[in-house]
Amino acid sequence: MSSQPAPAANSSFYSAMRILPARQREAMFALYGFCRAVDDIADDRGPASAAERLAELERWRGDIAAIFEGRTPDHVATLAEVTRAYHLKHDDFDAVIDGMAMDAERDLRAPDWETLDLYCDRVASAVGRLSVRIFGLADERGVALAHHLGRALQLTNILRDIDEDAGAGRLYLPREALTAAGVTSEEPLTAAADPRLAQACVAVATRAREHFERARSVMATAPRPAVKAPRLMAVAYGSILDRMVKEGFAPPRRRAKASRLRLIGALLRYGVL
Repeated sequence: MSSQPAPAANSSFYSAMRILPARQREAMFALYGFCRAVDDIADDRGPASAAERLAELERWRGDIAAIFEGRTPDHVATLAEVTRAYHLKHDDFDAVIDGMAMDAERDLRAPDWETLDLYCDRVASAVGRLSVRIFGLADERGVALAHHLGRALQLTNILRDIDEDAGAGRLYLPREALTAAGVTSEEPLTAAADPRLAQACVAVATRAREHFERARSVMATAPRPAVKAPRLMAVAYGSILDRMVKEGFAPPRRRAKASRLRLIGALLRYGVL
């Protein structure tokens, strides 16, 4: 895992992870390396076929299985150490791979809410379930936090990346919200250019905010050290969501960034004090 790229120093993830004690921070970077590797496979727009991408993901599934069977391949030795130290769960790793397979197999286009929720659980909340164990919240509150914050972050990502995803042939906005807004095309670039798409985005933003609120309620009852990093992630992505809602979702859209002022305030409150 040491060969995997580190998160960008100006990313919200890096800002949140750098406040952790060194041992937890390095564990999270190892987990990030795994997530980045399988995500890169799913997002590969090169000559690799869907079958080839799925085969690459299956090789990762085999590597993860080997860790839990006690025969760790050298290239995942660091991840194996983290897995043992923090009692990470096999099912959660497999769920992440399952989520990446949803992208690798075919471009998602206007999934129904149920499918979108399953996708969010796999690519985001499952990562959260692995992360909360590293943070020290391996109980029902940790699972609840991963459920809600993972979905909040992923739905925010979907809203932020509409145009980028459309260019890659993907449309993650749910079919029900698109239909209610009067958007009839599921062709990503056509749908992204439809001004009525904004109404569908508002429905997704509303659900994301509900998940942010539920996540904040969980964090309010959790030990402070265990939720410092999740709080920072919630502040960063919550500010992105707020900015998008304020500016609106009609094209042309400007890619929203986290509020530096709110992030600095959160760092002072949760990362230093």
